[in-house]
Amino acid sequence: MNFNVREEIIAITPQWKGERFPDGRPKVKEHYLAALQGMTLEEVWKPIFVKGFENQFEGRLKTLHDDGRKLIGRAVTCTFCPTRPDLHETMFQVGIEEGRKGNYNQWVIDSLVEGDVVVVDMYDKIFKGTFLGGNLTTAIKAKTKTGGGVVWGGIRDIEQMEQVEGIQVYYRGIDPTPIRDVIMTGFNTPTRIGNAICLPGDIVFGAGGGVLFIPSHLVAEVVDGAAKTHIKDIFGFEMIAENVFTTAQIDRNTWSEEMLDLLVKFIQEDSRGEKYRQLDWSEEYWLAKEGNPDDTQTAL
Repeated sequence: MNFNVREEIIAITPQWKGERFPDGRPKVKEHYLAALQGMTLEEVWKPIFVKGFENQFEGRLKTLHDDGRKLIGRAVTCTFCPTRPDLHETMFQVGIEEGRKGNYNQWVIDSLVEGDVVVVDMYDKIFKGTFLGGNLTTAIKAKTKTGGGVVWGGIRDIEQMEQVEGIQVYYRGIDPTPIRDVIMTGFNTPTRIGNAICLPGDIVFGAGGGVLFIPSHLVAEVVDGAAKTHIKDIFGFEMIAENVFTTAQIDRNTWSEEMLDLLVKFIQEDSRGEKYRQLDWSEEYWLAKEGNPDDTQTAL
């Protein structure tokens, strides 16, 4: 076996049809990452959930900073297991033959590029399971510029980590011990974070007290879907306040043509709608005509 194999990464992300990094990870365009900065967790979650991706969120994590900053970037994944002498010898020898230096966690950090986020399944190990400390967090900042980490395990040197500007880290616990007695079994392979599954190249969206992993091939659709939810909320709140529509009407999954006409007019004429004017509402109009606009099903 080998670590971080381009052909294997491509094989597990066949739905992605765009540009890829040299290691094979999907290269989601920067403007989508920028757009996600202005979106809420629920807005981003909804378009994924309705497509059946129900295991993409994990909320049982602590954050390095509690100031509301988001963590957004392309996932670089790694998976660990408890140590076993023969397996460690085998896996470590693979890394040496690939020219890797230092310990397992350093191999992963050394591979990062701008816009990456490291995603680590340390099987909830905190004592001697500290994937990140002050030095490696500094290295993440230098390599990714705006990234950080999601660690289903421990961190150390938290005072030093907090001093690294522009970084956010989600983790399970803190311990002063260094990383010991673990073996990396996967590098840019499918990785589990609690109840969530992350593939290399997924977009990490850390906000609102948890982390969502957006499949790379759905990012464009998610961003547009989240933007639609956002402007519908702005418009809907105003319509309810002015007694134009009821909460029951606004909360329906399918809006009537009358409601969509007023929404589109609002987007075109109100300054709050300016950044949403490129959105295509043809699918919503089709649903209003072909579906049941009087449907009482509540939107997610």
